[in-house]
Amino acid sequence: MTKDFTFTINKTGLDENYHPASNTRITTNFANLARGESRQQNLRNALNMINNSFNALANWDNPKGDRYSVELEIVSVDIDIEGQGQTFPSIEVLKTHIVDNQTNQRIEGIVGNNFSSYVRDYDFSVLLQNHNKGKPQFSIPDNFGELHGKIFQSFVNSAVYKENFKKTPVICLSVSDNKTYFRTENQHPVLGVEYKPNESSLTEQYFQKMGLQVRYFMPANSVAPLAFYFFGDLLNDYTNLELISTISTMETFQKIYRPEIYNANAVAGKSYKPNLKSPDHSLTKIVYDREERSRLAGEQGKFAEQHFIKPYQTVLEQWSANFVTS
Repeated sequence: MTKDFTFTINKTGLDENYHPASNTRITTNFANLARGESRQQNLRNALNMINNSFNALANWDNPKGDRYSVELEIVSVDIDIEGQGQTFPSIEVLKTHIVDNQTNQRIEGIVGNNFSSYVRDYDFSVLLQNHNKGKPQFSIPDNFGELHGKIFQSFVNSAVYKENFKKTPVICLSVSDNKTYFRTENQHPVLGVEYKPNESSLTEQYFQKMGLQVRYFMPANSVAPLAFYFFGDLLNDYTNLELISTISTMETFQKIYRPEIYNANAVAGKSYKPNLKSPDHSLTKIVYDREERSRLAGEQGKFAEQHFIKPYQTVLEQWSANFVTS
């Protein structure tokens, strides 16, 4: 049996004074906001949007729409391969906390939300691209995403995860612009109307290797469905307030980063195909450079290759081959 890797967790508050740590992927949603001259205003605007969205959804016993505020915490996870104190930044997620300003109660939210990983950058921006270079037809390498998926599952099943978090993570992403989504009759009081895609995507398959299943819902006040990746039972394992904390946080980021979809002027219909070239949308006051983000993903993938994949290749391959999903 192979020895398990060691994970350590660091937590940082995400508020208007946040500065990204040196090992944070700078393409990560929150880190991208905290750069440049407008960094403080960007963060303040985003946090206000999250609070407003939360109160609009949690509207019971909330006549003025100001009962709740959301506090965000960045959870950075480092991995130690050899057990000698040499670590690599493996995963970064967000944890939500809900403050009830009426009762002064602080309620634990959901861990996950945003998902950031250098190894994922390596898989998509280095491995996948090199595999398809010069080939007439796109294909996926053997075992694509398996190492990453096993590292993630190892972390979620680790003692350090269970010491820090009561529930399994929920990750919330944008819908894919190369798929069509169809509205169903299923409706949840908080998550909203469920949509079903016409086919599986590479992202779905990649997250499946992390042990996660996916459902698509369009909440009230939203114009497009969100993808919710989860273990277990999304609709029954989490409270309404927990789910609202994820919706309000991640939809705010999507409005900033994908306004063509999530800040569109038209609401998704019965059949919905997202379009990142649609001119019919509004921009938030928060500046964001999407071209820079895709360029940096390649650089971050090469960083993972140089500092993690290549130096530990033999150990990683042995560990992955012997890893048993619990």
